[in-house]
Amino acid sequence: MSQANKAKISPFTLLDEPLLTFSPNDVRATDVHPLRGLVNHGPFTKEAFTRYTPKIRVATVGPNAGWIQRGDLMKLLKVPHSPADRKEYVPAFPGFERLFHAELVSAPAETHIRWPDNLLDQTQSLTPPQVLFQAISEALTRLSLMRELFDVVLIHLPDKWSHAFRDTGFDAHDSLKAIGARYSIPTQVVNDRSFKFSFKASIAWRLSIALYVKAGGIPWKLAPSAVVPADTAYIGLAYAIKGNSEKTGFVTCCSQVFDMDGGGMEFVAFQAVDPVTDIIEARRNPFLTRNDMRSVISRSLALYQQRNTVLPRRLVIHKTTAFKPQEIQGAMDALASVKEVEFIEVSSRSHWRGVWLIDSGKNNPPSQAAKYPVPRGTMVMRSGTSALLWAAGNAAGVSASGNYYQGGKSIPRPLALTRHEGTGPLELIAAEVLALTKMDWNNDALYDPMPVTISYSQALARTIANVPDLPGSTYPYRLFM
Repeated sequence: MSQANKAKISPFTLLDEPLLTFSPNDVRATDVHPLRGLVNHGPFTKEAFTRYTPKIRVATVGPNAGWIQRGDLMKLLKVPHSPADRKEYVPAFPGFERLFHAELVSAPAETHIRWPDNLLDQTQSLTPPQVLFQAISEALTRLSLMRELFDVVLIHLPDKWSHAFRDTGFDAHDSLKAIGARYSIPTQVVNDRSFKFSFKASIAWRLSIALYVKAGGIPWKLAPSAVVPADTAYIGLAYAIKGNSEKTGFVTCCSQVFDMDGGGMEFVAFQAVDPVTDIIEARRNPFLTRNDMRSVISRSLALYQQRNTVLPRRLVIHKTTAFKPQEIQGAMDALASVKEVEFIEVSSRSHWRGVWLIDSGKNNPPSQAAKYPVPRGTMVMRSGTSALLWAAGNAAGVSASGNYYQGGKSIPRPLALTRHEGTGPLELIAAEVLALTKMDWNNDALYDPMPVTISYSQALARTIANVPDLPGSTYPYRLFM
């Protein structure tokens, strides 16, 4: 190969797998593996939680025909199960009470609402989606009148009703979450697959963690890091635009504030005031004006200050698209008292791929492709303001057999990190993104493809887009899980 055709990239860096903590007091209660950490140490809030919620009371809503199945699903969570899938990652499930130090029980009889099996046939002048929306609204309104009797509501939406789940301007899941948020009722949606899923340990892990969090518990947090500056906070931004190319409505935005340990997951729902002037650009890269960005960041900062009494010393703002100059200006207007601010674009659309090479034991060729992808945490610098980060990859440190690639399919695509404003090492920015991929409490996975600053704010943005009358208020994330 001629010298002109050779391409060189920067040397890579391997970031450590972020450590999780399972106790506010015991510095030894840590692990890189979320499920193994729960088994060995219990949840982060095991002591405080059981003082106020010794029993997690589950109410239910669903068709009459699924009554027994819903009960059997709850019973499944109370007993141990050995893993039948992902055995290199999933530990044995010990049972809900042993795992979380709190008993899982059925709420009083009056909190269990049974819909008629022919609910959607009773349409009269309404469409099936309208009937389902009305039923959901009436059920949660009724439950709101006896809120002191339960902690979480399990809602069964059967597969045979799937034709009513979506319609123009309607999404059953998002509408359910929005109604629940109005009443501060956390909900857990299940479908028929939950009853038929053959890997009992996996479904027990996923559903148990979700119910514990929705009842107000915290399973784990990020362990203190020597590289992350003290008093750092994170904000994730996501936008949704209503209307179509002929008639564009409003841009909505949501942000949430995370403490440096991943706690404090609260949302700010915000409706932009300034009109959209460039429709094409807004659809390609939704953005806020300077005034609107100042407003949403000010509200997020006030939320952090209410919870922590002080302002963060350093604030990192994530979004999936480029920051417009007016967005940076508006944010800086609101953040005049914060000493360090980072504006980081986190994109999953990188065209880069990487293959991990190992010694072939031969002179020619001297290397060969490994059976597993590049290690999770691999970072490659592209410039002084951008880097590639493999948040997905081989996580050998959590495996019982030496290697573990979550999902086990395809060559992982790295995240492209671009700093639009700020200073400091990109290794720190990458390490924070990597850590925040482990803070999704809505599943049993080691990591998410994106940091929770992005994935959580996107979840609320989708809800706002489908339910535009959701009040622009502050919500704990557990209401939208």
